[in-house]
Amino acid sequence: MKRLIITADDFGAAVEVNQAVERAHRDGILSAASLMVAAPAANDAVQRARAMPGLRVGLHLVLVDGKPMLPPASVPDLVDKSGHFRTDMARAGAAMFFLPKVRAQLAAEIEAQFAAFEATGLRLDHVNAHKHFHLHPTIAALIVKLGKAHGVRGARVPLEPQAVLGRIERHKASGVVALTAPFARRLKKRLRRAGIAAPDHVFGLAWSGAMTCARLSGLIENLPEGLSEIYMHPATGPYSGSAPGYRYGEELAALTDPALPSLIAARGIRMGGFSDFPIQ
Repeated sequence: MKRLIITADDFGAAVEVNQAVERAHRDGILSAASLMVAAPAANDAVQRARAMPGLRVGLHLVLVDGKPMLPPASVPDLVDKSGHFRTDMARAGAAMFFLPKVRAQLAAEIEAQFAAFEATGLRLDHVNAHKHFHLHPTIAALIVKLGKAHGVRGARVPLEPQAVLGRIERHKASGVVALTAPFARRLKKRLRRAGIAAPDHVFGLAWSGAMTCARLSGLIENLPEGLSEIYMHPATGPYSGSAPGYRYGEELAALTDPALPSLIAARGIRMGGFSDFPIQ
């Protein structure tokens, strides 16, 4: 059976993102969104989500390129002088792994973000992390522990089938794929042992910020058996903090392409969020 979750990341980052999420869900094929609870437009995102009960919403855990949920003074080793998370993921990740005081601050911040999501009253469908930082073993362990306590249903594992991409267009895997794949496989095993659903296939790494209509329809046409997640970054336009070169408008256009619902039906694909599918 082919099951598909199509997720919009960065929900709450800006009104432009929230507008695109709402349009892509109401008028398109978007089935889920990942909320940044401490982002500037998080409250606007929550209000929109409450009016869309069919949209499955999860936590987009932010531990890099953003502000913490806790006061910066409570997590001094996670932030820089401006109160933002440190941008050097390698150095930050090393401190999280080796230094007990940093691990304690990390645990407190992750718990604060889960608690902030719970305070919205939305049902927690899934969890993932900005820039896939949950591949870090310390963060992964905390996500499993705290996610279970908060009733999380599923989590993203950034492990992308390269053969499927090659059937859509000529594709050469980057070195990053080879470096991260072992961590992703361990993450998948850890999640499933904990009873948290992990997709069989995830798409969005190679074409991050460039999931055009041709690519999205190609993925739907070539979707493998099992549970797949396609994650995207729609927005109605550039916004403060948006990524240079990301084709936000094209991703929104892809999600609202009127030809895709019939293609999904013709392929016998069942759509939803993690909470719509039994944990296997």
